[in-house]
Amino acid sequence: MMLSLMSMRLGILTRRGALGAAAVRTAHGHGGHVTTQEDLSVPLYYDKRSYPLPDTPYCKQLDATQKALKEKEKGSWTQLSNEEKLALYRLKFHQSYAEMNKPTNEWKTVLGGIFFFFGVTGLIVWWQRMFVFPPKPHTLEDEWKAKQLQRMLDMHINPVQGFSAKWDYAKNEWKK
Repeated sequence: MMLSLMSMRLGILTRRGALGAAAVRTAHGHGGHVTTQEDLSVPLYYDKRSYPLPDTPYCKQLDATQKALKEKEKGSWTQLSNEEKLALYRLKFHQSYAEMNKPTNEWKTVLGGIFFFFGVTGLIVWWQRMFVFPPKPHTLEDEWKAKQLQRMLDMHINPVQGFSAKWDYAKNEWKK
């Protein structure tokens, strides 16, 4: 029993590998039925600038007028009007190469999204500064910093090359 199960699994795997990505096995695998991409109604056609001529046509199911146009296509192309030629092109391709390369306005959406998230982040930072973070310590106030500077000058901190070396004690101002 185990051996037949393993051989069945190997058979499925090799069939799946042989069929490629375009075929998908049904959930139960009854009768070896293979569901193809067309059965799943997933379009294989897509416009791509790096590969502008896809293998599959854009329109797969044609109505009566389109079928008549395809029959007329088999004759002389000099008898076709420009509109008919364009209609035939649109049956095969969704966009021309120039239409694929045409710039879009997607950059506006991206830039708008970036600015929106900057705004939300700014609001979060503002809210945190107002309601989450503690108040600034008194040691960061200008008055405290001035007192600390005067204290360091009075103590002659680093008198050779440092802080106090740049202070003129006779004139009571910074050296120029």
